[in-house]
Amino acid sequence: MRRLLLILALATAAFAARAAIDPYEFADEAERQRYQHFIEEMRCPKCQNQNLAGSDAPIAADLRRELRRLLREGRGDREITDYMVARYGEFILYDPPFDKKTALLWLAPALFLASGLAALLAIVRRRRPGTAQPLAELGPEERRRLQQLLGADRHANDEERLS
Repeated sequence: MRRLLLILALATAAFAARAAIDPYEFADEAERQRYQHFIEEMRCPKCQNQNLAGSDAPIAADLRRELRRLLREGRGDREITDYMVARYGEFILYDPPFDKKTALLWLAPALFLASGLAALLAIVRRRRPGTAQPLAELGPEERRRLQQLLGADRHANDEERLS
């Protein structure tokens, strides 16, 4: 019975994996490679962090069909990209172009790295020997407590030397 269930589970998984692959035929290998490039480089509008190749959402299937149609019509790569961006916005691109709207997206990692290095450098400079800030004056109660502690330490050190 276990074997039958295992075989059934494997068959179901294999069928589900096969169903996610679009069975498109292409005119030639170059067209298939262009299609593959587009579905890997474009983001699913519903899934948000999956490309069209890895998404099972209905909108992703529609976009894959639309890409195939555009390729069949003989559209160029730039035309296809412009069409998809006009329809879905720059969000659909995993690698958006550098312009005024995306400058922060591209520059933020460098800005965070630079500010982190500056903070680290400031911390290291403050901790160098000889650059420490002088301690504030101790009050009478603090001096008395310090003398007690130092006296206890001296007493303990004297006992260690004698033994």
